[in-house]
Amino acid sequence: MTFFKKKKKNDLESGVVPLHVAIIPDGNRRWARKRNLPVKEGHRRGADCFKKTVKNCGDMGIKYVTFYAFSTENWKREKSEVDTLMNMLIGFLKNFEQELGSDRDKIRIKVIGNRKGLSAELIEEIERVEKATEKNSDIVVNIAINYGSRDELTEGIKALAEKVSEGKLGVEDIDEDVVSGALFTKGTPDPDLLIRTSGELRISNFLLWQLAYTEFYFADVLWPDFDKRELEKAVEAFRNRKRRFGAS
Repeated sequence: MTFFKKKKKNDLESGVVPLHVAIIPDGNRRWARKRNLPVKEGHRRGADCFKKTVKNCGDMGIKYVTFYAFSTENWKREKSEVDTLMNMLIGFLKNFEQELGSDRDKIRIKVIGNRKGLSAELIEEIERVEKATEKNSDIVVNIAINYGSRDELTEGIKALAEKVSEGKLGVEDIDEDVVSGALFTKGTPDPDLLIRTSGELRISNFLLWQLAYTEFYFADVLWPDFDKRELEKAVEAFRNRKRRFGAS
């Protein structure tokens, strides 16, 4: 991968290109079933689409991308599918240098979500990759693993309540910035654009706080078919909207 072939700084600064894109990559299983393929193949093709989409976002000058990789509700799926997804995540992280190729020094990888319940092996790889990429700044890729926004808010409230009980924080000092700082996405600007594939019209417990003024775009294609043209269509739709942030 080679990033920023078409990067236009002025587009980013003017808001023509969203600073932060959040993505719900839905439809891997349906993609596989439509083709009479194993579900595992759908997830494999979805993983390929993830890497291509990161590259395409980098080419456009998008600085942050957040992918909903595995939700707190996904544990309810069949064990074989959960195991497949976990093994794919571990495999990607273990081999991230090869997976990202020449752009491994440009991409910062962060994992958001509740690490309780994740395997020791997965946590070890998460920490290793985050440390190895922490100084990269061309694009930040947030991967949401064992993430649920209600869980995120609950954990954040608990953390703030503990600070209050210890006298480290006054109730009167709690404002929106303090709440944002207690969430898994601390330090990341709120998304400008949310993309969900597969035609489903819901956000599925994803970034409930952060999406307050985000523009939504629902693509009819299944995630493995979400290519550069589909990303361009989503960004074009974003460009044609007037964001008022409640002012009118």
